[in-house]
Amino acid sequence: MKPFIAPLFENLRKHANTDPVSLHVPGHRGGKAIAGMINSDENDQSYIAYYNEIMKLDVTELSSTDDLHHPEGSIQEAQQLAASCFGSEETFFLVGGSTSGNIALLLAICEPGDEIIVQRNVHKSVINGLKLAGAKAIFLTPQYEQYSALAVIPSLQDVERALQQYPDAKGVFLTNPNYHGMGVDLSAYAEAVHRCDKLLIVDEAHGAHYGLHPELPSSAIAAGADAVVQSTHKTLPALTMGAMLHVQGERLPRKALKQSLAMIQSSSPSFPILSSLDISRAMIDRFGPSLFAGALEQALLFRSWAREYGSPIEVLDVLTDRDPHTATISYSDPLRIVMYDRSGTLTGFELLKQLEQHGCWAEMADPRHVVLIFGIHISHEHTSRLKEAISAIAKLCKLSLPDDDTDHKKPDTPPNSVVHTSDSAERISLPVSLARSIPKHAKQKRISLSEAENYRAAEMVIPYPPGIPIVYPGEKLTRALIDQIAKLATAGAKFQGAVDPVMNTIGVYE
Repeated sequence: MKPFIAPLFENLRKHANTDPVSLHVPGHRGGKAIAGMINSDENDQSYIAYYNEIMKLDVTELSSTDDLHHPEGSIQEAQQLAASCFGSEETFFLVGGSTSGNIALLLAICEPGDEIIVQRNVHKSVINGLKLAGAKAIFLTPQYEQYSALAVIPSLQDVERALQQYPDAKGVFLTNPNYHGMGVDLSAYAEAVHRCDKLLIVDEAHGAHYGLHPELPSSAIAAGADAVVQSTHKTLPALTMGAMLHVQGERLPRKALKQSLAMIQSSSPSFPILSSLDISRAMIDRFGPSLFAGALEQALLFRSWAREYGSPIEVLDVLTDRDPHTATISYSDPLRIVMYDRSGTLTGFELLKQLEQHGCWAEMADPRHVVLIFGIHISHEHTSRLKEAISAIAKLCKLSLPDDDTDHKKPDTPPNSVVHTSDSAERISLPVSLARSIPKHAKQKRISLSEAENYRAAEMVIPYPPGIPIVYPGEKLTRALIDQIAKLATAGAKFQGAVDPVMNTIGVYE
């Protein structure tokens, strides 16, 4: 077994063990600030002990700790080890989540007025990056997985057509996999983009574990993408907001990227987050594929149990296709369990609440599905509790389906994404300037959502999770869009971006 090597974490631990006299920020002084003021009773002491353990590694940029924005010591070494581990030429640690990586990439790539091809179902951080860069987005309509009607990556053909129609575009920005773990091997996409000498940027936030076990999908960096952002904290043992940006090749302007990262990220980055990224990589290097063996086994056993149990609470099975020209998806993450009530008794939001009442806390819900993530070191005891919860919830469901279960038929309207026609011209948008598409002096008003057809939206509408905008400011509100928003609101979705969280009204431009 390989030794456990985490240079950044070890450096911080050595510093803490010297019992340093802190004459610098942060103000908690390694946790000692509160310890010196509160020492009254046992309860206080337990709080202090817990607090101190959290704070010991939280320091600032010292000669012994290195500087994230100009690394020369342990941070540099930790990032080099991460690049080797994940297969990139260079890796940057992120303390602002994948959000900071997405925004920094767009700032590095695009000047004001530049065009970039972007799939429509992106995370809101990509839209914010486009606004900050002043870039124009050429939106591609996603494909939909045929059984669940969940939005996934745009087709390879649409990407190729967009590159032909917009030869001045800086590149292609894709999100793969989606929140539900559905995605495609991006090798053919990388080849198509690179044939046009353009950049392929991938938001792989939900795939930080990809490529680390033979049963897991391969990563976008292995497929040939120029830059890949991964939320390390989502599926690897890093602290929340810990992420990585992997880059390779000569097309990406790395000097500009480093400058934009310094602008986007704090000048006082969190060393606990940085060290957790180092520890996550060290665990992968030491334990290799065995790190994920237990979780994969538990996920497989649970899927088998769910099929044999015959509960109306069912695990979603999807069809995959390895041909890049015909594939809607070519893989489904084995560590993500997507469940739904096939009897139609419970919505995804209601199923989520029922699971919580039984002590099982899922990752997210949409109007139909609940997403569970089987993480590292999930145990037999945990899956047993989940089975007990499913068995209890199943008693609430009224299953009255015919023998030739038609539940898997694709719904008429995809539940999570903007509705578009199948016409090629509609799937590839005209360039959209999100920051300046509507004059600043344009008057706004609030009207009933039901009466908003043909108005242009004055606010972003984002059901959360998963944080994918379904309406952008300046976008024309069609009847299909209005019906989609109303359906999500009725099902219990929460909305960000909009003033009215229940979406009875919407802001529009007069």
